Amino acid sequence: MMSEHPDQLRDRGDTWVGLLKHSLPIEEASAWAVRPDCGAVVTFSGTARDRSPGVEGITRLDYEAYEEHVEKSLTTVAAEARSRWPEVGRIVMLHRVGELAIGESAVVVVVSAPHRHSAFDAARFCIDTLKETAPIWKREVLA
Repeated sequence: MMSEHPDQLRDRGDTWVGLLKHSLPIEEASAWAVRPDCGAVVTFSGTARDRSPGVEGITRLDYEAYEEHVEKSLTTVAAEARSRWPEVGRIVMLHRVGELAIGESAVVVVVSAPHRHSAFDAARFCIDTLKETAPIWKREVLA
């Protein structure tokens, strides 16, 4: 379910997932992922760019989602990441919907773990799987 305030999306143990209509709280998400038993925090932010393969002159991106299913989809991705890397501490997966200007963050994934290898691997898995499976769609708007 979409929420206007990031605090309403959190507080789900060690997993924070959701959709936002406004700027993603990247710094807050990275800080929240820190735990005393985790020495690594990997933060990935995917930003809107002005081109994609074969297309230039993009002026903005419009994202929409099947809101009722996004949280379940992201929670499933987080659970699979924890299954593959049981040492993972906290996982954040937040995605924007609506209009995004070039340079704005569309998605943020943060993973903490005791060691960098697990944090990097789990973060890559989370962003790759989110993009493949979450019911979120992007439309490129041209000049």
